[in-house]
Amino acid sequence: MAPPIDHPVLDVALAALDAGRQALWRTDSRAVLATKSSRSDPVTATDRAIERAVRDAILGVRPHDLVVGEEFGSAGEPGRLRWLVDPIDGTVNFTYAIPYAAISIAALDASGALVGVVWDLGSDETFIAVRGQGAWLGDTRLAVRPSVPLADALVGTGFAYDASVRAVQGRVLAAMIDQVRDVRRFGAAALDLCWTAAGRLDAYFETGLKPWDEAAGALVVREAGGLVATDLVGIGDDALTVAGPPGLFEELSERLGEVLADVRGPVGDVSAS
Repeated sequence: MAPPIDHPVLDVALAALDAGRQALWRTDSRAVLATKSSRSDPVTATDRAIERAVRDAILGVRPHDLVVGEEFGSAGEPGRLRWLVDPIDGTVNFTYAIPYAAISIAALDASGALVGVVWDLGSDETFIAVRGQGAWLGDTRLAVRPSVPLADALVGTGFAYDASVRAVQGRVLAAMIDQVRDVRRFGAAALDLCWTAAGRLDAYFETGLKPWDEAAGALVVREAGGLVATDLVGIGDDALTVAGPPGLFEELSERLGEVLADVRGPVGDVSAS
């Protein structure tokens, strides 16, 4: 069932999502066409088809907005809204037919994220948030889990495409693994954030997210009563994102700050042991 919320920008986002889904079903190719930042950062024909469809759907009704996508960059012109689109968040999962990937669409105004929509390709769940109107999964209003001590928290995380950064993230994980209940790494940041909002994870952290990775999911967390920071000191130029309920959010952020200071070495040195 649809959530009991209404906003004209949400209508545009949902229409764009539907266009993206249609492109997914028409193209349905998991073959890797190219790589981007590293050999482990793939692009498929489906990524490109979805982004084109979403972009065209948005600009067809809002031609003066700016749409920024992961695959094609910017289209349109700076206007009232800026849209951030990740056509397939979790492309590696998609290429391996792992059912954990998403289309992520966010609309931002001068005050930040206004609308966020994340559709799970595997489960057909659509997470929706509108600023000031809550976060929803169907007609169920989402709420983050109540705060627990860090030692009792099930925490999600992710890893970078850059192997040198991933090595540092591995040391961070090694330092954190005995400080939490357990850790989950699923491979799609937008969904990890939505799962935090839905109470399927207590909290989440990752370094190196791009704006299109986190914009929609972060709004879902905030509208579900959680806290999100996307600009904490991370690894080199890669900022740290942390999400969770008040209380646990602060404890996790503080501990990660301590661990990162220990493992990253001098500023900018991601090879330090």
